[in-house]
Amino acid sequence: MIPDDDRPDAATSRFPAMPFGAAVTPAGVRFRFYAPAQRRVLLHVGGATVEMAAAAEGWHALLLPEVETGARYRFELEDGLLVPDPASRFQPEDCHGPSEVIDPARYAWRDTDWTGRPWHEAILYELHVGTFTSEGTFRAAIDRLDDLVELGITAIELMPVADFPGPHNWGYDGVLLYAPDAAYGRPDDLRALVDAAHARGLMVLLDVVYNHFGPDGNYLGAYAPSFFTERHHTPWGAALNYDGPDSRPVRDFMIHNALYWIDEFHFDGLRLDAVHAIIDDSAEDLLAELSRRVRAAHPGRQIHLVLENEENAARRLGADVPGGFTAQWNDDVHHGLHVAVTGEGDGYYADYRADFSLLPRALAEGFAFQGEVMAYRGHGRGEPSGALPPAAFVAFLQNHDQIGNRAFGERIAALAPAAAVRAAAALYLLGPQVPMLFMGEEWGSTQPFPFFCGFTGDLADAVREGRRAEFARFPAFADPAVRATIPDPMAEATFLSAALDWSARDDPAGQAWLDWYRRALQVRREQIWPLAGRITAGGQYRMIGPTAFEVVWSDAAGPVLWLRANLGPEEADGLAEPAGAAIWREGDLDAGRAGPWSVGWFVRAAEGM
Repeated sequence: MIPDDDRPDAATSRFPAMPFGAAVTPAGVRFRFYAPAQRRVLLHVGGATVEMAAAAEGWHALLLPEVETGARYRFELEDGLLVPDPASRFQPEDCHGPSEVIDPARYAWRDTDWTGRPWHEAILYELHVGTFTSEGTFRAAIDRLDDLVELGITAIELMPVADFPGPHNWGYDGVLLYAPDAAYGRPDDLRALVDAAHARGLMVLLDVVYNHFGPDGNYLGAYAPSFFTERHHTPWGAALNYDGPDSRPVRDFMIHNALYWIDEFHFDGLRLDAVHAIIDDSAEDLLAELSRRVRAAHPGRQIHLVLENEENAARRLGADVPGGFTAQWNDDVHHGLHVAVTGEGDGYYADYRADFSLLPRALAEGFAFQGEVMAYRGHGRGEPSGALPPAAFVAFLQNHDQIGNRAFGERIAALAPAAAVRAAAALYLLGPQVPMLFMGEEWGSTQPFPFFCGFTGDLADAVREGRRAEFARFPAFADPAVRATIPDPMAEATFLSAALDWSARDDPAGQAWLDWYRRALQVRREQIWPLAGRITAGGQYRMIGPTAFEVVWSDAAGPVLWLRANLGPEEADGLAEPAGAAIWREGDLDAGRAGPWSVGWFVRAAEGM
């Protein structure tokens, strides 16, 4: 850790001092650069070149009174290589160019009374800033916030915005994790988006990636090789060093990044990508420490931390658990719904097609696999989750991964009958788990959301061919000529095909879908939100037929919420008639019988209601 006397005085700033980067202080701009592999580092700033002072434990620091906000700077290594600041707050010339000094205190926030919203009120809307509007910017996204409020959304979740190479990227190849990508606008434009969302009662969550750096534009290995370790490996190569010698600066880099987004941009929470790929054998691993420190830093705010975790580690869930997280994306619900409405059974879908009861189990208890062997993986997966509250899980029918990782990026509305899609949507939108829509879902968008990125040269060729090779094991893509039709991720046309077509929302079909989603979300707000304090654990489920099932959730006084569903094309009999009042019926559903693609939700009113 850099010595305290080399940090800006926290008392002079509205923001906690960060050990990395360039900080504007009353005495000038203080630069801090962690480069343990470098004995000598030069700072290039504003046309001048100055040698930095070597401090303890690999740090280099310098205070320059004459440097002002907006100055551009780079660090020069001993071999002459010029590198950006790994904690750069802005990269106006992309990830290989100079960094820019940013003063976060210059933005005049209007959300001074905002403390967030309780998690059970979250109705999430995942969006990619670059394709959400035709302009693809933070400022342009503001113009669509009223549409989301009218729909019934209460929280937007941004796919990663950290600086990536090239003009387009999903965001999971970020290399400068503190810098909002210039393709979307300046840092204050992102602040304005969050500010505008809060003015409308919308929470804003940000997707962050702490399991790897992208393959182009990351220079850490040149001056801080201890950021990486060969003791662990991930799908992207050597793992980040979270638990070995010299791991403290690595852990601080990520934890301060989490604090940075919440402190300086007022995000209401973070979604941590693929944490199963974060390998850390410490007594208190990175995830637990991050959760603890973030929550301790913001005791008066509603901060929500969400995981993506293929291992289904139930022990990590629970905001009131030390080191715990608010919720996890529930892939099991998605997989069960997707298989039911499309009939697909390739890859990881095979387990859910072989055992339909995995879907009602995931709806009732959270995880479909709670330690049982998953055939696709060949080993056990998950932990018991039935004792957790339903809001510990985020349910969805679509997200960026499940659409974009298909060869052609097809959405569910292009793959399944409308009646089937409505039935599946009614299950996740009105259940007690927290729902999440993917942008455009609300008007039944059928346009693709393919994988795209902006690499060049040999890396572009490798990614292009690697993606096509991934699909070679699927029968539908065994023919090389068919694989050649998979969209080129680097092509401008691929990116443009993903840009959301808002005009489709105004078509009669789009308006019909939009009205359906609005009505469903209104019922959620009126009927499901009040149950949050009453349903504190998972429900009970039973299969009635091959595709028909019932789920019941209870409070201390007994059953409070019933689901009856037939997620298949054939009629089903033998369903019990719930004692509660119907709040939603989808399809042909009556006493003891459920027609194809039918769903019924029923509630028991609380005493005194």
